[in-house]
Amino acid sequence: MKTILLCLALICSMSAWLLASANEAKDKPATRTVTGCLQKTSEAGEFLLQANDGSSWEVKSDTVSLAPHVGHTISATGVVSHETAHNLKEDAKETAHDAGIKKENKEHGHLKITDVQMVSESCSQ
Repeated sequence: MKTILLCLALICSMSAWLLASANEAKDKPATRTVTGCLQKTSEAGEFLLQANDGSSWEVKSDTVSLAPHVGHTISATGVVSHETAHNLKEDAKETAHDAGIKKENKEHGHLKITDVQMVSESCSQ
């Protein structure tokens, strides 16, 4: 009986923590602007944006032609895919980094690009 109560208490506390984390993650913007080098991937219509801050983003767009910008440094604005899960992952990485568990805090995510501005016709990476 004590084991069941302990398990229920643990489940309740984890649920409260997850809800609090989800609410905190909602404070991050759904739209991001990332600057970096655009590269082609093997997937049709999908590209990789290696950001200047060390993060990487799988990007695609229904409204902007990305292919002409392959090999260019661009500034891309887009909507984060799977926003809540992505933000929770970002928060976990930041916490691990702050606690000294991880040396680097490089992000990887997915963006659906809505606007592209060319910064340079070449990549410095």
